Amino acid sequence: MIGEKVQRVEDERLLRGQGRYVDDLVPGALEVAVLRSPHAHARIVELDLDPVLDVEGVVAVYTYDDLSGPMAEPLPLLIPHPALTQGRTQYALAKDEVNYVGEAVAFVVAESRYVAEDALALIRVTYEVLPPVVGVDAARRADRLVHDDVPGNVAARMEQSVGDAAAAIEAAPHRLSLDLTVERSASMPMEGRGTVARWDPDTKRLHVWSSTQTSTGLRAAVAAKLGLDLVQVDVITPDVGGGFGVKIMHPWPEELLVPMAAMALGRPVKFTEDRREHFISSAHERGQVQHVDVGFDDEGRLLGLSVQFWHDNGAYTPYGLIVPIITSTQLLGPYKPRAYSVVFESLYTNTVIVTPYRGAGRPQGVYAMERTMDAIAAYLGKDRTEVRATNFIQPDEFPYDQGLTFQDGRPLIYDSGDYPASLEKLKALVGWDEFESFRQEARASGRRVGIGLACYVEGTGVGPYEGAHIHVETSGKVKVAIGLTSQGQGHQTAFAQVVADELGVPFEDVEVTTGDTRRMPYAVGTFASRAAVMSGSAVALAARQTRAKALRIAAEALEVSEEDLEIVDGQVQVKGAPATKVALGTIAVLSNPLRYAFDEASKLATQFTVGDTSKPPIADDEEPGLEGKDFYSPERSTFASGMHAVIVETDPDTCEIKVLKYAVVHDCGNLINPLIVEGQIHGGVAQGIGGALYERMAYDEHGQLQNASFMDFLMPYSTEMPATIDIDHLETPSPLNPLGLKGAGEAGVIPSAAVFASAIEDAEGFPIHAMPISPSELYDLRLQHGHEEPS
Repeated sequence: MIGEKVQRVEDERLLRGQGRYVDDLVPGALEVAVLRSPHAHARIVELDLDPVLDVEGVVAVYTYDDLSGPMAEPLPLLIPHPALTQGRTQYALAKDEVNYVGEAVAFVVAESRYVAEDALALIRVTYEVLPPVVGVDAARRADRLVHDDVPGNVAARMEQSVGDAAAAIEAAPHRLSLDLTVERSASMPMEGRGTVARWDPDTKRLHVWSSTQTSTGLRAAVAAKLGLDLVQVDVITPDVGGGFGVKIMHPWPEELLVPMAAMALGRPVKFTEDRREHFISSAHERGQVQHVDVGFDDEGRLLGLSVQFWHDNGAYTPYGLIVPIITSTQLLGPYKPRAYSVVFESLYTNTVIVTPYRGAGRPQGVYAMERTMDAIAAYLGKDRTEVRATNFIQPDEFPYDQGLTFQDGRPLIYDSGDYPASLEKLKALVGWDEFESFRQEARASGRRVGIGLACYVEGTGVGPYEGAHIHVETSGKVKVAIGLTSQGQGHQTAFAQVVADELGVPFEDVEVTTGDTRRMPYAVGTFASRAAVMSGSAVALAARQTRAKALRIAAEALEVSEEDLEIVDGQVQVKGAPATKVALGTIAVLSNPLRYAFDEASKLATQFTVGDTSKPPIADDEEPGLEGKDFYSPERSTFASGMHAVIVETDPDTCEIKVLKYAVVHDCGNLINPLIVEGQIHGGVAQGIGGALYERMAYDEHGQLQNASFMDFLMPYSTEMPATIDIDHLETPSPLNPLGLKGAGEAGVIPSAAVFASAIEDAEGFPIHAMPISPSELYDLRLQHGHEEPS
């Protein structure tokens, strides 16, 4: 079952429109609208709510002054770091000052969203507008400050090094310097954020439904901020229409304000984010300015690498330094520079906060490294694949210690891989060695084509833990609960495959529940390509516990040794004598005193000699019920890897960039379900093409987002996608977890900026140092490099 292309069990329901999303839940709930700052930087001088209070249908209006206790304190800094000496987080509702367009100022609860929206227009706010800081360059100049108490707009400065990079570069036979830029983008899931809450005064329990990626984290935040015991809060994540990282952060202001209002008003309350709100108040990512110095020998072998970059973290740092730390460490990819130094500054700007978006700092790091590799190859006149192969970590060098500290605070040690084999597969898949003849044919007909490649290593399966609970019903059905939420990854299918294999039951008998803290109250969340590694391992361990218990009980019932038993298709049978068997559902009956006494299925047990039939054959120190529960905590992260190649055509007149062929070789260790992995890669490639060629957050100098709608924010359609994406897999199992898994969720998007820059540069013949790149920017670059203006 593991390794098979099993069709996803989730799809039929979702494709038939039978999904249940946050906005579908709790009909009749009061609805919310949020007043958001129209200014990037301003002091709040006065808030006049009087015109709103008597509006028919308005139930309540909240500003910062209505908050108390923990709710009046800044939102939590989720991942502190010693280098983050100037961390800042916002309030649930702005106190005294706003620091980006879209920051929440007031919160209106009404009988309908229409009434709430109308009420917002009546609130009078007097602002003292302050000059904003927009973009990395402005933040570095520090002519003005985002936060008055943060000198130079520097939230953090961090340095890591291995060896003396500066000396190695100085002594190298060849040296190059590159200045690179990656602009802001955002994930844009089809469904925005949403929260519904209902307070039950009889049981004193708060029920929260949220489109979150971290239901257990949200539960903890709501309980802490509202002064409730953890057991009083249930968070349920229903179907979620995409996440890609933007729904990781807990808590968003609305995720606290909605439950607060529900408790205060005694009625269910709902918030559903609209698209403009998502643009101006949910998280962005990607923006960095980078400088690279590299020294190398005649073969292109890295002797010293020094990188400095400046990261735009927006107005606040709720997620700490995760994104730039990942950039600084994942930059090394599959290579082994002899000496490496990296320094970054994370900077405040008066723009939307930056938190991880699919890839989470890796696309920027891969961009820096792969642009460097291409520059070395161009300088030496060598094939780009040859320079990369010269610098690869070799298969016999694993585990390979890069000498740095990764995002999880543990050593950056690659667990397994075979990068030379991946490169050979990629060259064959894209037709690398045959491309020059294709180029000549294209030139003969006036066409410009180019080929590019990019390699990456992705840290996956970060801790600290995940858990799983498995319960076998007396019907033989197997109920699985994990703490992860699902936004379309196929958890219900993949984890059912693991249970089917480990427990020996039919796949169809396994049902997986995700994101419900009533079923699994302790978990971390779905992000960072960690689901398969973390929850997959926990599920396997819990299944093994359940299996061991089933064999113990069956051995007692069948009067045989446990070692003589096996479980096949839900039947515990004697090896070599399969007719002597007992159904797993019957074992579940035997394991539970009450069910054994009252369940109709208990009649099935009378065929066994179990002594006193009023007492099931379970050990005195064993818990009743046929179930298992376990948690998996990794020694350190696993490291998946991959390589992408693309052939593009750039129009000589319009500068349009067309994808002719796209190829991916991917190594995520053992594959649970190749169909799901390929789907993840396809989706990531589509997202990566958007990020490389179309999508950016275009702020003006006033901190106003100029393209905050799908009318103006360019996205690729199916017409911009390659007709096919050629995929090949390499499987180098991880030795760090029981299933040999590595993560796969972000693989498709990570090398996109780098691979397109490489291919466009190859087609045009001049360097590409800024991404994303649009036709108009390509047009300007042609003029700068002396190309004739298109007719």
